[in-house]
Amino acid sequence: MDADVVVVGGGLAGLVAADELIRAGRRVVLVDQENAANLGGQAYWSFGGLFLVNTPEQRRLGVKDSFDLAWQDWQGSAGWDRLDGELPEDEWAARWGRAYVEFAAGQKRSWLIERGLRFTPIVGWAERGAGTAGGHGNSVPRFHVAWGTGTGVSEPFADRVRAAAADGRMTLLYRHRVDELVITSGRVTGVAGTVLADDDSPRGVASNRTPVGSFTLSAQAVVLATGGIGGNHDLVRRYWPPRLGRPPRAMVTGVPAYVDGRMLDIAEAAGVRLVNKDRMWHYTEGVQNHTPIWPGHAIRILPGPSSMWFDALGRRLPVPALPGYDTLGTLKHLRTDPAIAGYDHSWFVLTQKIVEKEFALSGSEQNPDITNRDRRQLLRNRLGKGAPPPVEAFLRRGADFVVAPTIGELVAKMNALTGEPLLDPGSIERQIRERDAEMANPFTKDTQVMGIHNARRYRGDRLVRVAAPHRILDPAAGPLIGVRLHVLTRKTLGGIQTDLEGRALDTRGQPIEGLYAAGEAAGFGGGGVHGYNALEGSFLGGCLFTGRTVGRSLARAL
Repeated sequence: MDADVVVVGGGLAGLVAADELIRAGRRVVLVDQENAANLGGQAYWSFGGLFLVNTPEQRRLGVKDSFDLAWQDWQGSAGWDRLDGELPEDEWAARWGRAYVEFAAGQKRSWLIERGLRFTPIVGWAERGAGTAGGHGNSVPRFHVAWGTGTGVSEPFADRVRAAAADGRMTLLYRHRVDELVITSGRVTGVAGTVLADDDSPRGVASNRTPVGSFTLSAQAVVLATGGIGGNHDLVRRYWPPRLGRPPRAMVTGVPAYVDGRMLDIAEAAGVRLVNKDRMWHYTEGVQNHTPIWPGHAIRILPGPSSMWFDALGRRLPVPALPGYDTLGTLKHLRTDPAIAGYDHSWFVLTQKIVEKEFALSGSEQNPDITNRDRRQLLRNRLGKGAPPPVEAFLRRGADFVVAPTIGELVAKMNALTGEPLLDPGSIERQIRERDAEMANPFTKDTQVMGIHNARRYRGDRLVRVAAPHRILDPAAGPLIGVRLHVLTRKTLGGIQTDLEGRALDTRGQPIEGLYAAGEAAGFGGGGVHGYNALEGSFLGGCLFTGRTVGRSLARAL
């Protein structure tokens, strides 16, 4: 036998599972189809946000949080509705959901600190929701950003795995692509696959798929931690749900090409039960990267609440389709309204004052101050004058950004960008003036303006995230900025159904001996822990929690 456990996938979930097994003295082989530069997977590229509940960071900023409030938010966002019948798709997802919120309100923070993670002092308020207390959204700020962004989350685990491989406590096999689960008398006893040609491409760059050999590994158990489908637009379209309308003809990509979903198909062919395939999480604020790394590489704008959002025809989006509020609600509106479903873009219109205070860009490479743990640079970038340098680079070089002193000139540039005169400058100006008229008072009937005032009551937003309320057409706040937004593929919310030990289930709902799943491949737990919506900061957390659970379960079982 080659190992006690074979872990397939060197992303965050696989690293955490391997780390737990190594700590327990188990023999581990970790295989990944990419090279050593990609250890840490998609998590490395992330902003490093983590969903935590009732933390010292929250309390210092005056935020009152609790497990009960977080669980109410999670249930309202998940909307699990596949709980009936002989084999409910949401049965284990709902159980994982409660277990995860208990973890986020309990051991998660101290466990991460023990493993070397630290957090920035400002807690972000992501996914502010659909406007109802019991519905989707975070009632309070819970988005804790790790020092080091995504690298600060993934690298502590990657470093321990590298160290264990260096001193012989485990084995790392790069450029090994798993093509098959080896099943003996109904039990998974290993994996088989293809050795790929060496490829020294930098992290994230698409690598070759040239076969140079084959391999087979035997073990007492196998962990699938191979991610989702976000890099494979064909699969995204195949599983695109009718409730979200027409899939875009053109999308941009928020994950490297290796997030291809192929292992999910392999697992299903071997008798593993996949559930909630039609649940997915894509952003509507994607912009083309001026310096792409992987094919179609795009960046998500993390918007504050003040930009005005217009559809492709220049109509202001309705509530709750507001910046930073309801991701899938906005996507649904853009893809189901018959007047605009044939277009694949929408628009932000904002001011220089807003972009300087409110625009953040998702990703470790777009936040060098936090990624490099440079507190002096962080204060200069986030509290000083002007936009942060990465944002300024997009203003100068981004293919989706236009700048002008007047609405007429701005709309002309926006129309030129799409090649069609879809936007009427008079209509855009009228809608902006209507909202501008609501800015003179701290009370208003405009829901977005209410949200701006509400956000400014939170110390963290007022300090670094939300611009002082002002008129869009105030020349002192200018120039004006238009940003073309694309649908950006990102997360798979369904996947391999697992029980609370992380054991993969078969089509009869029974555990498959020797097979476990973690991370996005498992729908971040149970095949759908987020249900229909995510509260943000919960994707990395799902990888951490499922990897930890699977590693500890196997350490006890073997």
